[in-house]
Amino acid sequence: MLRVGVGVFALLAISSTVACGRSPAKSGASLVIFSGSGDVYVIGLDGHGRRRLTRGRAKDIAPNGSLDGRRIAFASDRGRRFELYVMNRDGSGQRRLTDTPENAFPAWSPNGRRIAFVSNRDGNLELYAMNADGTGQRRLTRNAEADGSPAWSPDGRRIACGCQRGGNFDIYVMRADGGGRRRLTRAPGVDADPTWSPDARRIAFERDRGGRRGIFVMNADGSRQQRLTQNGGDPAWSPDGQWIALVRSGGVYVMHADGTRVRRLSRGELPGWLPAAR
Repeated sequence: MLRVGVGVFALLAISSTVACGRSPAKSGASLVIFSGSGDVYVIGLDGHGRRRLTRGRAKDIAPNGSLDGRRIAFASDRGRRFELYVMNRDGSGQRRLTDTPENAFPAWSPNGRRIAFVSNRDGNLELYAMNADGTGQRRLTRNAEADGSPAWSPDGRRIACGCQRGGNFDIYVMRADGGGRRRLTRAPGVDADPTWSPDARRIAFERDRGGRRGIFVMNADGSRQQRLTQNGGDPAWSPDGQWIALVRSGGVYVMHADGTRVRRLSRGELPGWLPAAR
């Protein structure tokens, strides 16, 4: 689950627990992208080549790379409230996409034409989607509780999310237009941060039971839920399907998709992947 600053989603000054979504990905060499100390960075899978993409006093968080590897969407409070921005993969061309109260956690559609995100513009955490240039913003969910962590399926037809119903957070899947919602997990506590495998067969997610976080994986229909780690959160599946990035003990780690070969890359939060540019 997202923990920024001193609390869950504290940077948006909202008490609900939500999580960050991740784009699906395909093949090609990739960089791990993450936010740390209020800026966005990229780093190689071997832990080398760390590069800072944003600079300033603002908090830049929740970076997410488009599937073609050319653009990065992220949230920033540089306007005193969190809005969504986009930039080129080298940090150039930064521009704002939204102009309403509190938006964060962007997730690119596979074709790069749409971005799903979380917004508090109507006084409650809901899922929205918009065109990649910020136009056509549309609300996907209407829920008295909190919705968060959108993640597009590799075919672009579905969106997984960590959504709250009846006081409990579970993983749901819905159509890309917000309809046909289906619950995949049913357990006390918090299930959030879904991320699809590139072949769309599995979904990795974070499970939090009383502050004990761990990474789980399940089939895309919710069956065969299996624990991969005893701790850590914010999973993000790599474009080649071989690795999962995660946060553990204040640092960015990667592990093999079966939960083995865990190694630390850098200090920071909210890992994701930036595919090689096509």
